[in-house]
Amino acid sequence: MKRLVFFFGGGKAEGNAQMRDILGGKGANLAEMTNLGIPVPPGFTISTEVCRYYWSEGRYPRELEEQVEDALRKVEAIMGRRFGDPRRPLLFSVRSGAPISMPGMMDTILNLGLNDETVEGLAAETGDPRFAYDCYRRFVAMYGDVVLGLKPEERDELDPFEAILDEMKEKRGVRYDYELSAEDLKELVGLYKDEIRRRLGLESTRPQGPALGGHRCRLPFLEQPKGHSLQEVERYSRRSGNRGECPDHGFREYGTGFGHRRGLHPQPRHR
Repeated sequence: MKRLVFFFGGGKAEGNAQMRDILGGKGANLAEMTNLGIPVPPGFTISTEVCRYYWSEGRYPRELEEQVEDALRKVEAIMGRRFGDPRRPLLFSVRSGAPISMPGMMDTILNLGLNDETVEGLAAETGDPRFAYDCYRRFVAMYGDVVLGLKPEERDELDPFEAILDEMKEKRGVRYDYELSAEDLKELVGLYKDEIRRRLGLESTRPQGPALGGHRCRLPFLEQPKGHSLQEVERYSRRSGNRGECPDHGFREYGTGFGHRRGLHPQPRHR
């Protein structure tokens, strides 16, 4: 079976810095740092070959799901957490990349693994419900924008989730996100889901599959308008492909993304 998913963590990596064409820049560097003994949080990279296969065949390789599940189990073993566990949830960030640098052109999903049950576990573990629901509402917005295609395509078009957030702040008489309470953020999650259901005619907003919902959003990236724009600017060849990376990092051992950049302070000074 051809390897499509490359694990890194626990001081070992299935890759190195010379594998940029397969792992992309971020994936190759994460693998190299892991091999050097730098304490990189565990994760896995879906290779650029999957992207090329998707463009050619219009579907994903049959063996991909099994390999993603295998890598997921390895991350769980190192972290001592389970994906979907309502008490000690394992959260991922899903980041995209390519063999060449494309700053500002790649989408990201943070906090993959949060849902109505796991958010309560995160709140209990951290002792901070506001923190947990802030992470959750950001995840729903990113998932809606990136995976479900609700991100505005025109510059003058307002993001639907930003519009709902602004309306909430206006109703509460506040200016900044951090002035909203845990209950306000919990209500926002519901409003975001309602908007997704309304726009897409969905009965449920729960992602399908334990991990595939996250990596499916990465592969059609270059089919999106900004992907084609980048190709025109850099004459980027589709033969190179792009790849998805699913590291568990940030919030120390709790989750992903915003905690990685801001720490665990419950009231960031800006959005």
